[in-house]
Amino acid sequence: MKNLAKFGALALTSILIGAHAAPLNAEDAPSSTVQLHIASAQSGESHAVPAVAWLEPEPGTPSVPFPAHGPYTLLQKNRTFVPHLQVIPAGSVIQFPNADPYFHNVFSLYAGKRFDLGLYEAGATKSVTFSRVGVSYIFCNIHPEMSAVVIALSAPLYGIANRADAISIHNVPLGDYTLHIWVEGVPESTLSRQTRRVHITSPNTHLGIITLPFSEPSTTGHTNKFGKPYTPIPKQPY
Repeated sequence: MKNLAKFGALALTSILIGAHAAPLNAEDAPSSTVQLHIASAQSGESHAVPAVAWLEPEPGTPSVPFPAHGPYTLLQKNRTFVPHLQVIPAGSVIQFPNADPYFHNVFSLYAGKRFDLGLYEAGATKSVTFSRVGVSYIFCNIHPEMSAVVIALSAPLYGIANRADAISIHNVPLGDYTLHIWVEGVPESTLSRQTRRVHITSPNTHLGIITLPFSEPSTTGHTNKFGKPYTPIPKQPY
């Protein structure tokens, strides 16, 4: 994946949930904030690593609906997906317009949503419904340098890391949740081991420090949609 700093480990620190009283309907339930900071376990420096944290409500916890949303787009331009990271409600449709002067073939073979849009030309648009909760890693079968991540969620209780490696999740009703964390470059098997249940009942609940082993992957280290290495393509005059 792209935009990754080179360091040996990540420390996810200062996970904080604070609550205050509010009306009792689901949308205005006691408001909570989750704060999470990412730093190198070796240097403690900021690295602006793409990361997302989200809370999945457990049964009995007030649900929070997504606000009005869409349309969602992953533009293909200059052999790049824009935006690189997108968080959406499960069930949403994403449009994949091709704004390059050559063909693309968008696909994903991962747990979130499996699809293959096939080969399509400049100016064309195809779409995908992300019908299930999960993380989808998206690539082009022609250009290995192209990658994107779509995270489909059941509730809008998430935060995306800013340039200071800080994540905030707002308006979290008090109750029980499963905390999930995604950090680009960290294997899914490692991230899944950090999934945990959290019980939010007080104004300030510290969830501790999470240290993750990390090594920067190659931006072209994945295989094509057939599970084989990419075939080099001639350099184009664009």
